[in-house]
Amino acid sequence: MTVKTPMNNNSFGSIETILPHRGTMLLLDGVSACTDETLSAYASVRADAWYTDADGAMPAWIGIELMAQAIAAHVALLAMRAGGRARPGVLLGSRRYEAHVPVFACGARLCIEVKELLRGEEGHGAYECSIHHDQPQDHGSVCCAEAVIKVYQPADFQSFIQGSFGS
Repeated sequence: MTVKTPMNNNSFGSIETILPHRGTMLLLDGVSACTDETLSAYASVRADAWYTDADGAMPAWIGIELMAQAIAAHVALLAMRAGGRARPGVLLGSRRYEAHVPVFACGARLCIEVKELLRGEEGHGAYECSIHHDQPQDHGSVCCAEAVIKVYQPADFQSFIQGSFGS
């Protein structure tokens, strides 16, 4: 099933109804498109955010968290469509996160694209991810970062977390 909407359309609901992140840890502004295997989300670089440098820019390394939140939104929307809720999950990592820019400029509108590559029965998953910066209309968009991100949704999140600290 493919559902695409303009970036300013609120048909997916507010991002707060999709993600558990709150306050300064919620980096996404919303979802613009979602299919069974893909999701497009967007975020704005705000000068007053906790992560900004002296120029109001977002360090590019935060892009991996933007990707993780877009993956979480995809998982949540699929679960909601099936009548349930997404189980909590964790970012396992990436073999390589490639940033093509050192920072995302203050005021930049970022588009985060995720595509599911793998979903295992035990909760393991992998997503191909990219972040694009919208440019003026005649210049299109520029790829700023890309990675394949591995995630895990344990069946019993509380036991998983307690086991992590007990090792």
